[in-house]
Amino acid sequence: MKLQWNFAWVFAFCCILPIVAQTQADGQETAEHYAALGQQALAQGRYAEARTDFEQLERLAPAVAEVHATLAAIYFQQREYEPAISQIRTAQKLKPGLPKLDSLLGLSMAELGRFSDALPRLEKGFQQTSDPEVRRMCGLQLLRAYTGLRRDSDAVEAAVALNRLYPDDPEVLYHTGRIYGNFAYIVMMKLHDKAPDSIWMLQAQGEANESQKNYDAALDAFNRVLSLEPARPGIHYRKGRVYLARFTDGQDPKDREAATEEFKAELEVDPRNGNAAYEMADIEAQSGEHDKAQQGYEAVLRQFPDFEEALVGLGGVLLESDSPQNAVAPLARATRIRPDDEVAWYRLSLAERAAGNREEQNKALATFRRLHSSTPASFGKPNETQEITPQQLGTVSEP
Repeated sequence: MKLQWNFAWVFAFCCILPIVAQTQADGQETAEHYAALGQQALAQGRYAEARTDFEQLERLAPAVAEVHATLAAIYFQQREYEPAISQIRTAQKLKPGLPKLDSLLGLSMAELGRFSDALPRLEKGFQQTSDPEVRRMCGLQLLRAYTGLRRDSDAVEAAVALNRLYPDDPEVLYHTGRIYGNFAYIVMMKLHDKAPDSIWMLQAQGEANESQKNYDAALDAFNRVLSLEPARPGIHYRKGRVYLARFTDGQDPKDREAATEEFKAELEVDPRNGNAAYEMADIEAQSGEHDKAQQGYEAVLRQFPDFEEALVGLGGVLLESDSPQNAVAPLARATRIRPDDEVAWYRLSLAERAAGNREEQNKALATFRRLHSSTPASFGKPNETQEITPQQLGTVSEP
């Protein structure tokens, strides 16, 4: 795990001109000179020059803890962790209460792979410090230490805490995402080792093959589940999703027909499976059977009023009806439930136009444009390929 550090916090060690001025050593003016040069170089991010100045200052004022602490931070920034640790030890002997040094020591140890020694210092820095940047750095390094010590559950707990504290930080999001993915893999491997022939393992195999588009293998795994437990909820639904995915790839009508039969079978096992009912309505909509699709979406929404994709689907078929303005209500509700759904906003703009609401149409269209331009094409909604078929944007035609 390669981490990127922000070193603004090292300047807590660097306000040392008054401290140097208090010393009575020979060459006091020279010491003050190097202190000023070093602090100026640090402020401008010229770490190599700052290092030279503070190393000179260390020789002139060896009893000033802040000088050693600053050198430690500079060495750390230059990825020279053993010298950083040595400087930290010296500074702590000279002034045990100097802030943030214990956290820097933990970070340096972790960079050297000394995770057991680093851990208590990182945990303290993450849990107790009031400095947000030090806390962030300790938290990120905690992920690395816990993973290196194979304490995967602790790594996940730290990742959750980091996400809560820094919800929009790209580096935090990247590293915590990797932690979650690694933990999921470990859990699945444990399932494989402990219960290789269980229904749960077969179901996991089916879902894994489905995600990799190994359709025949996925269907085989789900059929084996049903052979062991014919009334197991969710399995006919998963088979239906596999057939739908294969239809999308190959456009064989038999696959879509098979998907419909599986969704029907799922509703016989579990009448409250809203996802299966939604998929059946969506198939009707894609087939041009708008009246049947409308009835299907409305039936889903009677059971699950906040089923956002069903609201968007209903809005879509209403736009194709004789009263497209009726689509405003379900689509407006959909945008309130999930404000980042660009399909809902685009369809709402069409519905508002049909209703003659020009101002509302423009607002919806502006929101759609903003979302559409900022959504990475390589990322989809969470679990959209595993759970339900999302509503599609289709051809965009703006007035």
